[in-house]
Amino acid sequence: MSESNAEAVASAVASATEAATEAAAGGWRRATGIAGVAIGVVAAGAAAGVAIERLTVGRGIRQKARLALDSAGPYGGLRGNPGKAYADDGTELYYEVDDVEPAAESALSRRRRRLFGRKEPAPVTVVFSHGYCLNQDSWHFQRAALRGVVRTVHWDQRSHGRSARGAAQARDGRPVTIEELGRDLKAVIDAAVPEGPIVLVGHSMGGMTVMALADAFPDLVRERVVGVALVGTSSGRLGEVNFGLPVAGVNAVRRVLPGVLKVLGQRAELVEKGRRATADLFAGIIKRYSFASRDVDPAVARFAERMIESTPIDVVAEYYPAFNDHDKTEALVHFADLPVLVLAGVRDLVTPSEHSEAIAGILPGAELVLVPDAGHLVMLEHPEVVTDRLADLLARAGALPSTATVEGCDSASS
Repeated sequence: MSESNAEAVASAVASATEAATEAAAGGWRRATGIAGVAIGVVAAGAAAGVAIERLTVGRGIRQKARLALDSAGPYGGLRGNPGKAYADDGTELYYEVDDVEPAAESALSRRRRRLFGRKEPAPVTVVFSHGYCLNQDSWHFQRAALRGVVRTVHWDQRSHGRSARGAAQARDGRPVTIEELGRDLKAVIDAAVPEGPIVLVGHSMGGMTVMALADAFPDLVRERVVGVALVGTSSGRLGEVNFGLPVAGVNAVRRVLPGVLKVLGQRAELVEKGRRATADLFAGIIKRYSFASRDVDPAVARFAERMIESTPIDVVAEYYPAFNDHDKTEALVHFADLPVLVLAGVRDLVTPSEHSEAIAGILPGAELVLVPDAGHLVMLEHPEVVTDRLADLLARAGALPSTATVEGCDSASS
């Protein structure tokens, strides 16, 4: 992005701040419109190529295409046995379990005996934790490939997906913390995986959740966790990420964004109307910060848009402060003796691959995989790479035979 675009970003954010200030004085409808336009300018500056591409297509055609994808798109349609866990503040957390098919059980027994001895263990369970503004369906391709082969648990973080609004946030108005998410994950494990070995898989904020679990419950990790996958995540220092913007632009954003989000989050209903009105521009910024390759399946891109768009602005606001405070570098030591996969897209603008390299530097026994031409949603952009490396981790952890192959990641949606 050029310096002129950086100035446009700074100006747009400043306009959003002005709108928030005016809103506090009572002019919410006008302020929401200004904020929507300002955010739209940021989107256009960050994803100019995508915005131009969209502007060359008529609005009616875009709407028809979107409806077709929404109704016919198979992504996110996989469902398992539902369950509920309860966080320490009473928040209802939704999860689903995909069990091993009986026909696949015998194929796993020899590998399990090698790992656990003659005593038959409870089946290894893989617990998937999703990222910020996503939900459990973000693991669609990996879930499809593993169904019936290994027991898996997919859950929605508080205020995301099918989980309830965070009780502490709704009741007390306090922001979310990564530590709180670690305790939420513990509640899900207690409910869905009360016994037996576990493999923990986390993307972005989900990886931070896994680190917070280890920090708060090291005995659980030592006694039951047999493998860990950290995808596109960070152990700290997120305040230094520039999101692909020049210094002037990112400093302007950092200076005012927390206040803007806090004020706009207090009038979520009005802001959501402005957000919907600028949906096409939002789609541009979502694509810019989710994917790096040019040939992403439009249906996959729209699938990602739907997940992100479904996150209310007040939830976006109450999570945002947690990332600057996040520092779980010391917690990584609890994974030192385990099979660990650290994977990231080389062109990830949200949690740059350097953060994954830093994690691997602390865990020298970890497998570090950097995926070229991949952005933040690498598990959707290059599902075959992520699924293949995850299958290898499961083999090392004893959840799959070493000769097992995981097929269907390219056609998993069908």
